[in-house]
Amino acid sequence: MNKIHHDEFKVSTPINLSKTATTHNLDASEKKIENELEKVREKLGKLQDTLYAHGKYAVLVCLQGMDTSGKDSLIREVFKDFNARGIVVHSFKVPTELELGHDYLWRHYIALPQRGKFSVFNRTHYENVLVTRVHPEYIIGENLPNVNSVGDIDNKFWDTRFEQIRNFEKHIAQNGTLIYKFYLHLSKEEQKNRLLRRLEKKEKNWKFSAGDLKERKLWDQYQSYYQDAINRTSLPHAPWYVIPADNKPVARYIVAKTLYDTLKEFKDIQEPELDEKTKANLDMYKQELENE
Repeated sequence: MNKIHHDEFKVSTPINLSKTATTHNLDASEKKIENELEKVREKLGKLQDTLYAHGKYAVLVCLQGMDTSGKDSLIREVFKDFNARGIVVHSFKVPTELELGHDYLWRHYIALPQRGKFSVFNRTHYENVLVTRVHPEYIIGENLPNVNSVGDIDNKFWDTRFEQIRNFEKHIAQNGTLIYKFYLHLSKEEQKNRLLRRLEKKEKNWKFSAGDLKERKLWDQYQSYYQDAINRTSLPHAPWYVIPADNKPVARYIVAKTLYDTLKEFKDIQEPELDEKTKANLDMYKQELENE
C-alpha cells in the first residue's frame, strides 16, 4: 500500500480545484485500506485519551463538501474508536430563529470543543461564505444593519466576512484549539452516481431531496466559491486539506492519517505525571486495597 504524507493534501499555496484530483491511488484493495484505517483510528482513540488527560488543547475538525461527498460516513468510520466523552459532532443546518438573533458565528462559538476534547463540525462556519454567497438572499434573514436588499451585499461585504472568519480562527487557535479543515473534493460525475444510488436503493431514498438537483445545477458557482474560501483562509494555524473524495475508504483513511500524524507531532501532549507524594505511596495504596 502506498504511503501518504499529509503535506500532499495541505493547501500551502493557491489551488485551482478544477485541476485538483478527486481520486488518489493507494495501490491497495478496499479491504486493505479499511484494515489500515482501523489501525489508525485505534491510535487516534488512544491519542484522544492522552489529549483529555493533558487538558490543554482542544481539536476542531471541520468538514465541508458538496452534497454526497461522504461527510456523515467519514465521521462514523474515522471516529468510531473514540471514547464518547471525548468527542462531540455538530451538524449545522439552516439557522434557527434563536441563532438568527445572534451574529452568524455565535452558534459555532458555543459548539467549540473544551480543552481535552474533539468537536467535529459537519458543515461549518464556512457555510456563511458558501451557501450564502450562492444564495445571497439568505443574508437578509440575518437582519444586519445596512443590509436591506441583495444589492447591499457587495464584494466589500464578503471581504469583511472572510476577515471575521480568519480572526475567529486565529483567536481560538491562540487559545489552544488545534484546527483541521477538510474539503472533501468530489467530482460532478461521482456525485451523479451517488444521487442515482439514493434513488435506486429503497433504503437510501430518505437521503434524497429534490433540492439536491437544484443545487447541483449551481455546481460551478459552488466550486468557484469553495476555491476562493480555501485560498483566502488556509493558514498555518488553520490549514485546509483538500481530500480526494471519489473513493470513500480512501478519503476516510487520508483524513484519519492526517489527523494522527499531525497530532503526534505535538510532543507536549502527554499524560500528566503523578505528584511525588502519590507516586511514592503507590505500593501503600495498592496494599491498602488488597487488604480490604
